Amino acid sequence: MVRIAVIGEGAFGTRHLESLAAIEDAQVVRLAGADPAATEALAARFGLPNWNLGLETCLADESVDGVILATPTPLHAGQAIQCLEAGKAVQVEIPMADNLADAERLAEAAARAGVAAMAGHTRRFNPSHQWVRQRVEAGRLTLRQLDVQTYFLRRANTNALGQPRSWADHLLWHHAAHTVDLFLFQTGEPVSVARALQGPPHPGLGIAMDMSVQLRAQSGALCTLSLSFNNDGPFGSTFRYICDEGTFVARYDELLDGWGKAIDLSEVAALNDGVQLQDREFVAAIREGREPRSSVRQVLPAYRVLDQLERDLG
Repeated sequence: MVRIAVIGEGAFGTRHLESLAAIEDAQVVRLAGADPAATEALAARFGLPNWNLGLETCLADESVDGVILATPTPLHAGQAIQCLEAGKAVQVEIPMADNLADAERLAEAAARAGVAAMAGHTRRFNPSHQWVRQRVEAGRLTLRQLDVQTYFLRRANTNALGQPRSWADHLLWHHAAHTVDLFLFQTGEPVSVARALQGPPHPGLGIAMDMSVQLRAQSGALCTLSLSFNNDGPFGSTFRYICDEGTFVARYDELLDGWGKAIDLSEVAALNDGVQLQDREFVAAIREGREPRSSVRQVLPAYRVLDQLERDLG
């Protein structure tokens, strides 16, 4: 049994607890949060007797094999390094850092630690995107363009559940990170051109509410990404793959062809749940003593592109 501590009582801490409950060889032995009432309520919901505030108690517990960090973005890199220096495997939610210097510090700490160090880049695990990846690798699809729309309504500082946040989200370092890494993953090539534009900042939150990103891979494949916190409608991302051999539309774990016909993904994975597949990979990497897919090392190039885009924004 691989023993896991989950840090974070918010939307994604809850999502990881749901996933881990379905993994036969994983056991959540600790939950830590920042808000006492919310953390206690979440622990009660999942039947977890050991809950506390803060990360340190979990790192001091010798029974803990790995830690999943679903904490505020500004804490990710520092907390992940703490976990590695304590000898604990770590999966840190996306983004693993909100600047390149911290991402590189984390990658260096991971290289020294010799334990699994993974970033929560879920798009690498969604069966929809895996289906495309397998066919690109096999030479059955030639990707010409990836068009992505990532839309939310975040004019107030709330999370995915509509709950108040103590920190401000970021279109570039969080939401664009998903697509930048996905484009690198799908093409298997470096980005040769990276450009970005942003709209005016929110007067209270101090962050850009609208953004546009353009990427070109060395082969000439393009990525066009539109992001907004001003969208009044269903939230989330839609990914349109335009290939020589057809067009495919992914919405997280679902994949359609260009005409709206569903594509069977059962050959890709036994279950159609990207977050649970991600958590299963983390548990397996700990058990097998190997580098996980979506490791800190593997996703670091995306953070170099994000840094380039931030400098382009001025």
